[in-house]
Amino acid sequence: MNINTRFESETFESFKKGEEAAFTYFYHNYFSRIASFCVQFVYDADEAENLAQEAFINLWENRENIDSINGIQSFLYTYAKSKCLNFIRHNKVKDKFKNDLLNHKERELDIEVLNSIQFDTLELTELERIINESINDLPPKTREVFIKKRFENKKNAEIAEEMQVTLKAVEAHMTKALKILKTKLSDYLFLIFILICNN
Repeated sequence: MNINTRFESETFESFKKGEEAAFTYFYHNYFSRIASFCVQFVYDADEAENLAQEAFINLWENRENIDSINGIQSFLYTYAKSKCLNFIRHNKVKDKFKNDLLNHKERELDIEVLNSIQFDTLELTELERIINESINDLPPKTREVFIKKRFENKKNAEIAEEMQVTLKAVEAHMTKALKILKTKLSDYLFLIFILICNN
């Protein structure tokens, strides 16, 4: 582990323990990125900074739930995305275009988040390993339904016919799979749901 990596690791542990100096370190490192991210979608620098401030307040309040340094970035961008979408919803008055605009903005936000969070090859390999292990740990039938739905892009009716179960059973297995994965992959939840759980 190099000096910078060790320092960030120690700072992260201090942050988890509630040390304000550690929080300040991450605040200075990430605030401008989050504010710049927000301003692209709310078109108001002051409002973007307000949303970024809210993201950091929420990060501090939930610091015990963050399991890694990358988890900090994921949390901040996820929260900022949610607040940006809320801001757009509350400030668009032309209902005719509202849904299409929101869908377009949400796609842009998802792409921006993925582009903004930097993962090296080892981290991506580790993330892939965690995803695969979590899927493999699902109950057999639940795993089969999940793979057919998310990786083979099959419709519920097709899955029900192939597995000779009811549509309700397919829906129940998908709900169960997503609930289990949400718990196991909570630190990378937003990224996981963009990469493998998004329709």
